[in-house]
Amino acid sequence: MAKLYGSVEAGGTKFVCAVGDEDFQIVEKVQFPTTTPYETIERTVAFFKRFEEDLAGVAIGSFGPIDIDPNSTTYGYITKTPKEHWSNVDLVGLISKEFKVPFYFTTDVNSSAYGEAMVRTGVDSLVYYTIGTGIGAGAIQRGEFIGGTGHTEAGHTYVAVHPQDRANDFVGTCPFHNGCLEGLAAGPSLEARTGTRGELIEQNSTVWDVQAYYIAQAAVQATLLYRPQVIVFGGGVMAQEHMLNRVREKFEGLMNDYLPTPDVRDYIVTPAIAENGSATLGNFALAKKVSER
Repeated sequence: MAKLYGSVEAGGTKFVCAVGDEDFQIVEKVQFPTTTPYETIERTVAFFKRFEEDLAGVAIGSFGPIDIDPNSTTYGYITKTPKEHWSNVDLVGLISKEFKVPFYFTTDVNSSAYGEAMVRTGVDSLVYYTIGTGIGAGAIQRGEFIGGTGHTEAGHTYVAVHPQDRANDFVGTCPFHNGCLEGLAAGPSLEARTGTRGELIEQNSTVWDVQAYYIAQAAVQATLLYRPQVIVFGGGVMAQEHMLNRVREKFEGLMNDYLPTPDVRDYIVTPAIAENGSATLGNFALAKKVSER
């Protein structure tokens, strides 16, 4: 009997559910909006029920914060999230109780980092950032996730404020922190500064250099903390074709040759897997891993 592996990419905007075969090729994939927990989880369960007979394991990569400590009483929960109605939701428990297979639970960015490392030859140390509606990062060191009692929250590290933002008294859009990376560089910060959605802002606007300044600081932090082989930037903000070179240029200026890194064109990159498929591939592999324990 052929084995199938399940992937749930639980995002704040949409859920992407997929099943893959033993070669991690997608058999079927579906996405739907993230509405109420009850409705969204019901649709997730209904999708996997169709493949239940052959399902060997499922991995869930979720928006957060989440509890990934197996010894915690709230393991599997989405915890204190700004996503309305989703705080303290037992995501893993509500899905897994419907199936007799093991589940792997991690962050959506960890899933993406795992998938990206899989397709990059010789890479077992990598950091993956998503720069979109929010900012998160997953880090892999020697093939294992970075984290102890919980997952990292790299999107909420503090960064040096750009002079243009300082002059305008702009402290960001994060409801928890003034001056953190997410508040200053995630998609909503563009509209907060300009009154215009990011995809409608002209490429020659100075706001892109402000944005790149913060994203480059994230790359500096990742370099100093983890010394990865590759830093991958995904998400809607980095889908702007001009952004990658802006970030690379500012990274080189900020690092100022302090540490040796690979050629910036090989070191700071966008995802190798098209259409945000990194998380799905990573989840298939994590589902297989948990099924074999």
